[in-house]
Amino acid sequence: MKSEFINLNGNEFFVRLWGDASKPPLMLLHGFPEYSGAWEELAAYLCDDFYCIAPDLRGFGQSYKPEGVENYRMSLVVQDVIGLIAHYSPNAPINLLAHDWGAAAAYVVAASTPQMIGKLIILNGVHPIPFQAELAKGEGQAQASQYMNWLRREDSAEQLAANDFEKFVGLLRQDMDSEWFDDEKTQAYKVEWARQGCVEAMLNWYKASPLKVPPVGQALSAEDIIVIDANKMRVSMPHLIIWGKNDTALLVECRDGIYDLADDVKIVELADADHWLHHQQPQNIAAEIAKFL
Repeated sequence: MKSEFINLNGNEFFVRLWGDASKPPLMLLHGFPEYSGAWEELAAYLCDDFYCIAPDLRGFGQSYKPEGVENYRMSLVVQDVIGLIAHYSPNAPINLLAHDWGAAAAYVVAASTPQMIGKLIILNGVHPIPFQAELAKGEGQAQASQYMNWLRREDSAEQLAANDFEKFVGLLRQDMDSEWFDDEKTQAYKVEWARQGCVEAMLNWYKASPLKVPPVGQALSAEDIIVIDANKMRVSMPHLIIWGKNDTALLVECRDGIYDLADDVKIVELADADHWLHHQQPQNIAAEIAKFL
């Protein structure tokens, strides 16, 4: 693995690189509360065939961390990703792989700049339209997403960082298989979380999002639902979703309607995997990606 800092519009981004730059490029976008190092296990199985490019996204790891919630709007994250793609693959479309919050950004990039993306691969991440629709019902997904409201609290950063990130470790391990998150991995994550301003910056992704999470049993009113033009959020390129079936943070219902929003989508479900599938079954996932690409 190599690493480097690159400058985009005056802002520094830290990027991890695996494999030979002469191989087809594959950009990997991590989610919360991870960083580019989260792709280490999967990249080990991909780097013989692909040039794996994994940035720390805005606010995470060693990348740019502007102050202020307004600096974490999805439109700005998307501009970052477009700039990263233009830097690493200026003359040809790139294949894009993303998880969790990275997937949210990837869907917007794929829909808004389809000429830049060859194929799109999503690991337990959701398109914003079906996710919002499911949240709005006030049912299972609203219950699973109540943590979002807690993360948006003013004191959440302080609480997550207290006692050597005790609550943060507990949040990551909650209700899912955390065998992969051993002592060595936990320490590596704590190093990233401890960087100046990092916890607050990561939480700003949630605070900047317009999505509302209603109380369980209470549907959102029409005025609380953000109107998203389905035509502007259509996924036109070949699109693979790999899904850990035991995810308790994102329920399978959040995929409902994806076939109406994508021209060419395939879904592969993995048993004995959950939201952290890229840590749990990297070899299986790499095989599915290689077959797809």
